[in-house]
Amino acid sequence: MSFKEIFCQDRAIDILQRAFAAGRWAHAYIFAGPEGVGKFKMAREWAKLLGCKEPIAESGFAESCGSCESCRLFEAGSSPDFSHIYKELLEFTEDGKDKKTPLDLPIDVIREFLVAKVSAKPTASQRKVFVVSEAERLNNSSQNCLLKVLEEPPEYCCIVLLCTRLEKLLPTTKSRCQTIRFGPIHEQRIIEKLKEMDLEENQARYFARLAQGSLGTACRWAELELADARLYETKKELLNSLAGYELADALNLAEKFVAESRRITGVWTGVDKNTSKTDVGRKATMTLIRMIILALHDAMMLNVAATEEAAEYDQKEQIEKLAARFGAECAAEKIADCYRMLHWIESNVNEKLIFEQLLLSLADSDTMPA
Repeated sequence: MSFKEIFCQDRAIDILQRAFAAGRWAHAYIFAGPEGVGKFKMAREWAKLLGCKEPIAESGFAESCGSCESCRLFEAGSSPDFSHIYKELLEFTEDGKDKKTPLDLPIDVIREFLVAKVSAKPTASQRKVFVVSEAERLNNSSQNCLLKVLEEPPEYCCIVLLCTRLEKLLPTTKSRCQTIRFGPIHEQRIIEKLKEMDLEENQARYFARLAQGSLGTACRWAELELADARLYETKKELLNSLAGYELADALNLAEKFVAESRRITGVWTGVDKNTSKTDVGRKATMTLIRMIILALHDAMMLNVAATEEAAEYDQKEQIEKLAARFGAECAAEKIADCYRMLHWIESNVNEKLIFEQLLLSLADSDTMPA
């Protein structure tokens, strides 16, 4: 892996490269941006470069050498000077055995895997680097535990917080870090990558649109599709159901969506073994709701102006039925309802209740026939 292999994040790379060239990098960073746009890959490459004993610089662009002791250990996944911190580590804390993975990133994980280790000097590398995934899940106690380290870290230490929602971080946390923003990946890049993974053209095009610039998310869906999760077929069935949907179908259809979400969760758990089953379940439910959002978006746009960019180009008849059922303004309101459901998922609301509420909301329309 190299900085040059990270797609569409030239500005972020330039900031880090200029800091390295000047020898004035920050002791703590926030990599802020959507999920799956290269924040973790960038953090790994940055950690590898900071730890490298013989970095190579050509035309002002620095890369790790790949052959020193630090680089070899890093590539082998056994560097004692690189720590990846995530909430699933709770079970490895002193009192965490048999505890269920929480929604937040708990203070015990931060205390035992970062604060307690930060004072130890690097043993094989030039510097120690700590990368914290899902920093938006740091609760107030966890962030307050971090403050002293962020304010007065050892000179050999760098901390990188990966964050999808900056508003979730306390002002005191943000003020002690340099924020680098990451943007979405260009859709055509995602399509090309998915086709390289052996997805068909129509599947690659659909998942690229659904991912909204998140290459990592799109690639995960591709892995699931190749593992026979049938996401694309699920999308077709879901859209067929919505096109002919009536109020009396709400509860039965909600049960069908719940069953489909659990089936996808079962496949997903086998593909993504490093994420808790609870979080995987949330991701599966969110995927189904995002499919509904995209269908409603296409229906809304059809009412505004016909476009060839619709993601549901292979189910035009169903989109036309939705467009006839919802006017543009009504479709926009239903999309807003769907986004509220996504926030419910993040708050750990029961998935059956979410689907029931969503389907009842979709039935509540002046333009929907009785």
